[in-house]
Amino acid sequence: MSLLPIVLWPDRRLSTICRPVDADEDVTTLIADMLETMYDAPGRGLAAPQVGVLKRLFVMDVDWKDGARNPVVMMNPQILWRAEETAVGEEGCLSIPGVSTEVSRPTRVHVRWLDAERQPCEQEFDGFAARCIQHEYDHLDGRVTFDHLSPQARAAADAQYQPDEDTRS
Repeated sequence: MSLLPIVLWPDRRLSTICRPVDADEDVTTLIADMLETMYDAPGRGLAAPQVGVLKRLFVMDVDWKDGARNPVVMMNPQILWRAEETAVGEEGCLSIPGVSTEVSRPTRVHVRWLDAERQPCEQEFDGFAARCIQHEYDHLDGRVTFDHLSPQARAAADAQYQPDEDTRS
């Protein structure tokens, strides 16, 4: 396993819609490296485009900062349903370090995906897990937290974010 470099906004890869993971594609090492990178960052979720891989894959662990590790791997996820009820919550992003934004999201989602062993899974999530899934799923569709903001809030977030010059694309 090894740590992967995290792609920083406004890198074009973060605005690109990702391709599905192919049925015969071996992503075992990528998954292990993404989990190691996420825990080291330290984050609660990490999508493949955040490490420069334009595939529909993300890892998350919403519990590890409060106790034991409980990693979840979602390969080729599909959000089948989103609750009508929404809640505003603060979100940070490993690709936009130092900036947290208030994002409104549905409070529950129903998701279908393949796990790390390519077993089909389907489950409803609520609370922080639902928020995390939607955040990482956005990355697979080329969206970041800034894309959820009003023009005024976006301008303020852009002004707060100061990436190194060599990260601008």
